[in-house]
Amino acid sequence: MIDFNRFAALTFDCYGTLIDWEGGILRALGELLSGCGPLPSHDQLLELFGQFESQAEQGSFRDYREVLSDVAHRFRSEFRLDSAADRSAAFAASVAAWPPFPDSVGALSRLASRYRLAIVSNVDDDLFAGSASQLEVEFAEVVTAQQLRSYKPRPAHFHEVLRRLDLSVDRVLHVAQSLHHDIAPARELGFTCVWVNRRAGRPGGGATPPSVATPDLEVPDLSSLCRVMGLA
Repeated sequence: MIDFNRFAALTFDCYGTLIDWEGGILRALGELLSGCGPLPSHDQLLELFGQFESQAEQGSFRDYREVLSDVAHRFRSEFRLDSAADRSAAFAASVAAWPPFPDSVGALSRLASRYRLAIVSNVDDDLFAGSASQLEVEFAEVVTAQQLRSYKPRPAHFHEVLRRLDLSVDRVLHVAQSLHHDIAPARELGFTCVWVNRRAGRPGGGATPPSVATPDLEVPDLSSLCRVMGLA
């Protein structure tokens, strides 16, 4: 049983946890692949995204806009469509407009009444700014891939957020949807972790690579986490 009273801060992944990234990805892919004809299922498209994103993040660091532009080109090549730089740029820029899950804003407000909140995300600063304006809460710290020139599951985000919060790992609870990008590396560093399983009841891992990481607690959404923590 987790003793929530021992935590001074909660760290969050953003996309997939607070922001509906799978919904955003599918809408953006619909525009990118317009005119392509019949497409695979949503789950198959999301799995392709996860594969292409992981490939695009290998090698020398590139900003997330460049990563997503690469992903867009890979999709268009996969479906034999001519490359279109303007569509690829729009696909990358769409991140800032992806909406929060319906429970995110209210849950973050309740959690902020008790804890310092921080973001650790594989994103660019300007893209997160669009998301932050929709989440309507003040984050104590925001750690992005662009700042660190590193992508999770590499551990740099987690080391940096502890440094900025000036807290030991036992005083921070990490909350995330991706077992691969977040729960696995955070658990390895000693974080207590909550898995927000937004895909509960749906097959496959969606847009994130598979992982066997085991969280300390699993919830289907942030409202459920608030109830468990006595903040409903």
